[in-house]
Amino acid sequence: MGKHFDTAPVQETAVLVGLIQGNDTEEKVAEYMDELEFLSMTAGLETKKQFTQKLKKPDPRTFVGSGKVEEIDAYVKEHKIDVVVFDDDLSPSQLRNLENVFKVKIYDRSLLILDIFQARAQTAQAKTQVELARYQYLLPRLTRMWTHLERQRGGTGTRGGAGEKEIETDKRIIRDRISLLKKQLKDIDKQMEQQRKNRGQLIRVALVGYTNVGKSTIMNLMSKSEVLAENKLFATLDTTVRKVVLGNLPFLMSDTVGFIRKLPHQLVESFKSTLDEVREADILLHVVDISHPEFEDHINVVNETLAEIGARDKQTILVFNKIDAYTYVKKDEDDLTEATRENWSLDDLKSSWMSKMGDDCIFISAAKKQNIDELRELLYERVKAVHITRYPFDKLLY
Repeated sequence: MGKHFDTAPVQETAVLVGLIQGNDTEEKVAEYMDELEFLSMTAGLETKKQFTQKLKKPDPRTFVGSGKVEEIDAYVKEHKIDVVVFDDDLSPSQLRNLENVFKVKIYDRSLLILDIFQARAQTAQAKTQVELARYQYLLPRLTRMWTHLERQRGGTGTRGGAGEKEIETDKRIIRDRISLLKKQLKDIDKQMEQQRKNRGQLIRVALVGYTNVGKSTIMNLMSKSEVLAENKLFATLDTTVRKVVLGNLPFLMSDTVGFIRKLPHQLVESFKSTLDEVREADILLHVVDISHPEFEDHINVVNETLAEIGARDKQTILVFNKIDAYTYVKKDEDDLTEATRENWSLDDLKSSWMSKMGDDCIFISAAKKQNIDELRELLYERVKAVHITRYPFDKLLY
């Protein structure tokens, strides 16, 4: 018998492309590109280089300018790159033009996120939601998939041809599929709604936050369960609900999909039913990675998404996680230049706008189990307050 060798799948290589536009600074765009690199890694791509260009607005033909296209193309061909990833959504014509130049796969931000969601969907609900979002994304971009047929039409003297008929047929198939998926989602939503009703009248707490801020780790600490917690974007797609008991007070805690900057609109729409757990929660724990340089931007992204799903005005506790990873640059005593955010200590931050929040914010490290008892106590008091209001005659609990 011949030897059997296990061969690991060959990882595709990628270059990333972003624009510095509007009020964006080079530093901020560098953060955005690092996030795009993390997304690419989560999707199984190995980033070889990042390209950025300063433009007032994207080039309508190729997103970046013609000179930058030539620079990227030379690098792609010299290093045999497999994929070019753009940090914004591309129009159908931009996609087609860029594919014609680079002759490799082109991903825009939405398609990359959709790919990650598709790979990570586990339940029937998540799979259906992602498939629906993917078809809604692909429908207006379908023409680019048939460019090879355009070249086969010549000489007939007619505008209509096999390619156009193929496109129309495929569009009709996709529209039918979208209708079917929407119907399936409605049926699944009814089942999930019934499940929520069957859980009784327990108080509900939902964990929300930017992706990869440590929500699942907090869920595990609170519920003594084993929810998947890993250093990847969108580790959690399906909402996980656990019964938690603090003191003598039981309540339900849900861990939901993380939000992200420029989350594809199709995904927000199709995942609205999954986020019913957030909409119906009594208390939100908004988890923030305070060690991330852009954590305030992340807070705004989450708040905007909460507003979009109708959950912005709920009672919320800001949980600043990862205090163990927070770093700052201490200024020399003789340095008289004005301090910037990178010079602020954790105490400086706590005495900034956060100081006005009182008990509505808490600082923890879920990984190092720092201040977890304080979080439990705060949560206990908040859940108890809701319980007393809702069940004033339930004297067993307080």
